[in-house]
Amino acid sequence: MLNLEQLQKKAKQLRVSILKMIHRAGSGHPGGSLSAIDILTVLYYDVMNHNPNNPQWEERDRFILSKGHAAPALYSVLADCGYFDSKELETLRQYGSILQGHPCMQMTPGIEAPSGSLGQGLSIATGLALGAKMDERSYRIYCMLGDGETQEGQVWEAAMAAGHYKLSNLCAIVDFNGLQIDGSVENVMDINPHKEKWQAFNWNVLEIDGHDMEDILEAFNKAKECQTKPTVIIAKTIKGKGISFMENNPEWHGKAPNEEELKLALSELNA
Repeated sequence: MLNLEQLQKKAKQLRVSILKMIHRAGSGHPGGSLSAIDILTVLYYDVMNHNPNNPQWEERDRFILSKGHAAPALYSVLADCGYFDSKELETLRQYGSILQGHPCMQMTPGIEAPSGSLGQGLSIATGLALGAKMDERSYRIYCMLGDGETQEGQVWEAAMAAGHYKLSNLCAIVDFNGLQIDGSVENVMDINPHKEKWQAFNWNVLEIDGHDMEDILEAFNKAKECQTKPTVIIAKTIKGKGISFMENNPEWHGKAPNEEELKLALSELNA
């Protein structure tokens, strides 16, 4: 476990990895990876029970990255934890690499489910959580969605099922950065009132600052304490967080930084 200061430093280090690998690949999704990385840092370094030396450990907590285009964030964490050699990060999106543009469980240690076709991750997570309940297992299931992803109808079918079966071992996280590839979520397809939707499906709803390590930790602890229903953490985040020219800019949803942009971004992180 890391303290708050160590978590903040780790997240900054992982932001560097994200930018470098996307730059090297010449393609990828920096905006949503940078908005999600603080939450993933807390999950993997403080909250989840997992074992990089035994990725198939039966009692491990499971994490599903439903917003699969943010794979660079997850890859940076998995490499740093020791699931695979960090040199693999240099092969992102290359033919034959274990690190494809979206997560692949057959190729990458630590990946619990393939994702990339948006809207499906919560269904997978709900099935895993229901299975764990039926088998009387103690592990927990975590699933990260994008806010724009909740425009998908399948998300709400899964939410209905999870609420119906009172899957208290399931915790969803919505990376609510307000932007998607075509602009603001509100303009593309308004998802508000968002909190009230989850409550209507019988979820425990927590709203937090998705870049405040203390807020994130407290929310995950509250999710564990809730024993009567699934929990969703609506994390207000900033797309491109940490890089001034990427923040709140939908142009950086799926664009790699060039050499000059990378140098500027790294100088900001190292300042």
